[in-house]
Amino acid sequence: MRFSLVNLLRQSLRSHMGWPEQWRSPEPKPRYDAIIVGAGGHGLATAFYMAKEHGVRNIAVLEKGWLGGGNTGRNTTIIRSNYLWEPSEALYGHAHKLWHGLSQELNYNVMFSPRGVLLVAHNHHDEQTFRRHIHANRLAGTESEWLTTEQAKAFCPLLNVDRNVRYPVSGALLQRKGGTARHDAVAWGYARAASMLGVDIIENCAVTGVNRDASGAVSGVETTRGPIAAPRIGVAAAGNTSVVMDMAGVRMPLESYPLQALVSEPLKPVMPCVAMSHTIHAYMSQSDKGELVIGSNADAYTSYSQNGGLHIIRETLEAICELFPIVSRVRVLRTWGGIIDVTPDRSPIIGRTPVPGLFVNCGWGSGGFKATPGSGHLFAHTMAKGEPHPIVAPFSLDRFREGRMVNESASAAVAH
Repeated sequence: MRFSLVNLLRQSLRSHMGWPEQWRSPEPKPRYDAIIVGAGGHGLATAFYMAKEHGVRNIAVLEKGWLGGGNTGRNTTIIRSNYLWEPSEALYGHAHKLWHGLSQELNYNVMFSPRGVLLVAHNHHDEQTFRRHIHANRLAGTESEWLTTEQAKAFCPLLNVDRNVRYPVSGALLQRKGGTARHDAVAWGYARAASMLGVDIIENCAVTGVNRDASGAVSGVETTRGPIAAPRIGVAAAGNTSVVMDMAGVRMPLESYPLQALVSEPLKPVMPCVAMSHTIHAYMSQSDKGELVIGSNADAYTSYSQNGGLHIIRETLEAICELFPIVSRVRVLRTWGGIIDVTPDRSPIIGRTPVPGLFVNCGWGSGGFKATPGSGHLFAHTMAKGEPHPIVAPFSLDRFREGRMVNESASAAVAH
């Protein structure tokens, strides 16, 4: 059932008791045309676009826990596309364009809010780096601009521009069309739309093994709910990707780290944009519920735990209170953690693997949410056609062997 004014009025006459479930919860079938491991934003988006644009509808999306319970439900929802290198600008730019019409495409309000993303500079090195980004972005057609300290203060009134602080603000890079979206709504919207197209979303179904036939190609997976056969398998398991890929005998150039975030008690609207600082490793926005959403830097040690060190949260809050002293007496409501998978060049891996029929979408680090629609759209093309889409061709696994790095370390210096 589509969401519309007519259906809303009709259901109001029935005390809203006639709405169907958002997505089906079927038992797994013995065989599918494709399996996607991971029911987060990237996996669900891949299934949706494979069904909608490529006619592959006999798909199973397998999730070991609950839908959207991994990084999709644990991130801080920042959306921007002002990366440095041309391949990254094309990839994130493609995703950014899809965000603007996503609610209409899914018939589900993902609460996309292009409120602006402000990257604060504190020293000469920051200024040089950001101005380089601005020139590269303009060449690629990506909107990006430099603000003076006074202009940054006018755009984000909470910002502390006092010169007598540890890291004084010297200016800022602004992407006005950047912003946020509601992470749960993105997962639910893709799940609902994919389910309506015939995709089976199977929760509480952990993959325990990857089966291969005599030729070495994948033939299916072993799960906690029994074996499932399929000639194509796409892995979109974020921080646990290396674990799943190891089941197929593929060693990935990934490291997984805990990444923490927190929210404050709800406040009236006070933060008009997203503001982040690479230098002090912290950033802040405000949710539609009024909570200040604060993100920190990744923990220093590798781990598959969704819990990080308390000292990271403490250091983040110290930085936030220096950058935004007006919030220093606001109380913390809750903290949480996720697992980010990081590549040597801090850019994702999207494409085929040495195992025939096995595809992977991983390595997004702290920037996976912003790429959700673009990643799913391009990964769906890659899985359906068996060849990488031109936009994701530079992000193949082979680049590490061939030395074709897409080094975005400067753009991924802080969780965002």
